[in-house]
Amino acid sequence: MDALSSSFLSTLPTRSSTTAPKLTPTKSLNISSVRIEERPTTQTPPKTTTPQPPPKQTPPPSYSSPPPTKPNAPALPAVIFNLFDDFINNFVDPPVRSSVDPKQALSGNFAPVTELPPTECQVIKGSLPSALDGAYIRNGPNPQYLPRGPYHLFDGDGMLHSIRISQGRAVLCSRYVKTYKYTVERDAGFPLLPNVFSGFNGLTASATRGALSAARVASGLYNPANGIGNANTSLAFFGDRLYALAESDLPYAVRVTADGDVETVGRNDFNGELFMSMTAHPKIDPDTGETFAFRYGPVPPFLTCFRFDPAGAKQPDVPVFSLTSPSMLHDFAITKKYAVFTDIQIGMNPMEMIGGGSPVGLDASKVSRIGIIPKYARDDSEMRWFEVPGFNIMHAVNAWDEDDAVVMVAPNILSAEHTLERMELVHALVEKVRIDLKTGIVSRQPISTRNLDFAVINPAYQGKKNRFVYAGVGDPMPKISGVVKLDVSGDEHKESIVASRMYGQGCFGGEPFFVAREPENPEAEEDDGYVVSYVHDEKTGESRFLVMDAKSSELETVAEVKLPRRVPYGFHGLFVRESDLKKL
Repeated sequence: MDALSSSFLSTLPTRSSTTAPKLTPTKSLNISSVRIEERPTTQTPPKTTTPQPPPKQTPPPSYSSPPPTKPNAPALPAVIFNLFDDFINNFVDPPVRSSVDPKQALSGNFAPVTELPPTECQVIKGSLPSALDGAYIRNGPNPQYLPRGPYHLFDGDGMLHSIRISQGRAVLCSRYVKTYKYTVERDAGFPLLPNVFSGFNGLTASATRGALSAARVASGLYNPANGIGNANTSLAFFGDRLYALAESDLPYAVRVTADGDVETVGRNDFNGELFMSMTAHPKIDPDTGETFAFRYGPVPPFLTCFRFDPAGAKQPDVPVFSLTSPSMLHDFAITKKYAVFTDIQIGMNPMEMIGGGSPVGLDASKVSRIGIIPKYARDDSEMRWFEVPGFNIMHAVNAWDEDDAVVMVAPNILSAEHTLERMELVHALVEKVRIDLKTGIVSRQPISTRNLDFAVINPAYQGKKNRFVYAGVGDPMPKISGVVKLDVSGDEHKESIVASRMYGQGCFGGEPFFVAREPENPEAEEDDGYVVSYVHDEKTGESRFLVMDAKSSELETVAEVKLPRRVPYGFHGLFVRESDLKKL
């Protein structure tokens, strides 16, 4: 599963700073925290003849990266706060559960790496096709400092691993998203903001960490109004901008330079129109160029929909008051007519902390629902809810209109109680759900019995009826041992896997991504393209970039690139074509 970021904290109002980012580190305090340092095997930037794109002539959106400098608070209070932090982590709330024990959560290829400048890669098998000219970028958690106490996979700072491909050559670069959180902690020399998914389990832990955070805010060590997110979940390209996303904060604009480097442009509030967080899974309508998004939280309205026009200008909010309790709305789907949401059994309930539980948990007595609202609704009066018992999803694959019905494809988590705490016990069954809007009848069809998630389609079929789905095989989650191709066009209740590619013993990848071979050809077949992913060999410690033939029955290798350094397991990625990179 990916980072279900701290939405219940993101309800804090945010503001932008017009001061330019200050990237020069200040003198660090000598505190007992360890920053991860590692020398890459090679740092030779490749030669390139690609010209630097000219600056855009139109005024850009209002970006901001609030520039942390050396903390205003005296050194002594900072030392006292850190001693108190150590006391909490060692005696009040030590990492006793395996899911938040850094020794387990950061073991093997989950361990963080340092930044890597643009570094030439070696193509060791096949050749990189011309359709892959551009950059594949994958996001994921990579904590800047080794945790002092409990740490959950979802809490790490966002790092982008980009492989830029041009004329058959590949360059790897790994850079942190320079969020406010990352920058203020880098300049301080130690962690400042609490880990949400590992730091607020139990009333005592929550109270003590909350008091410590309040003291740090009061002393000027950091300002939560500048953002608390880690931008570690996904990426999206819309309005000619590329964004790193997590649902606890505003989007952070990033760019890939001509030599393959990755730069953070800044935090975007869309000229003041987006003053709170947004989903990490916006949906782009391939026909209109519009982007549909939402945010959710623990206070009414628990769900708010909005969209961006093709130029990236945010349109008015549409609060949905018919959602009467806070639900974990991590993802959604769109059709040509509607936006489709799921009110699942996993929700946010801070009162559970009184009994020592997590603020995010399962309500077994709740009946899951699917909500359907017109994409251009001005209010929630047209929202309709349909009960779908036991339907709990974190990711939606696709949805489309079919006569007087809406069809949705998504992995249904059968063991939803383990979604955050014991991810290795999660089993997701891909289902096709059909909601008849006239009769209200909901029918469900299992697509595959395999444990599948991180599923993707040809992006040109977003919101349209599609046939093929490419999904990661959990073995167990969050590790991905291979990728399968599903044919979801049939109506029979049978296994729908039509192609499979397992990575081999000790080899694991991440979310696959589909890249069309001829994206501008309207006559091209839906599966005419490539499936790409990072794959790591735990036996040798090496990572590869794998390009597979999306049409072949065994997803055969087209190209294999040996990476100069391992790429840790992460979350969601995106392929950005060269023509779009030049717009950044």
